[in-house]
Amino acid sequence: MKKVFIIGGMGAGKSMATQALAEQGLPSTDLDEVGHEVLTRDYVKADLVEAFGDGILDETGEVNRPALAAKAFVDEVHTSLLNSITMPRIEETFADRVDELEKSGSEAVVIEYSAFRNKDVSLAAKADCIIAVLAPLDVRIARAVAAGWDEDDVRRRIARQITDAERIDAADVVFHNDSTPDELKCQVVEWWNGFKGEN
Repeated sequence: MKKVFIIGGMGAGKSMATQALAEQGLPSTDLDEVGHEVLTRDYVKADLVEAFGDGILDETGEVNRPALAAKAFVDEVHTSLLNSITMPRIEETFADRVDELEKSGSEAVVIEYSAFRNKDVSLAAKADCIIAVLAPLDVRIARAVAAGWDEDDVRRRIARQITDAERIDAADVVFHNDSTPDELKCQVVEWWNGFKGEN
């Protein structure tokens, strides 16, 4: 089963590219959603409270992600602590999902990967193809704000991500999403038809 990873900065259009492939019948998974699921597990919540304090929980006892982010992303040490708790669980859950899809006979799976850093130390190490979706910074910020994000928060998040140059270096295919959603979808579908024909 082919593993196609889609990477890109906030507001670049990763979800749109993922949707284009999903509309071609490919199963997809979003590693952000896997991460959110992991945060609901009691043993993960216990580890996070021990590391960051019970102020990261809301009144129902669930993880308040903005409160966790405020403590985990203050510096590299705290970010590494968060990753040491969550990443092994995310990797395990992701591997289980991929195994299930492979057993079901899926020809490929599309994985949206917002937190991609590099191929050597990431979940994308065994990718058959990495697609980078890029867009100008001002366009990305405008899209994220239009989707309801606070502009200062968007800029902080983008600053913590890798650069487009690093994404291009890691990618097998690059799409520039500076036109319409339909144009991006057409490009992605055209690429997929060629890719599956060669593989």
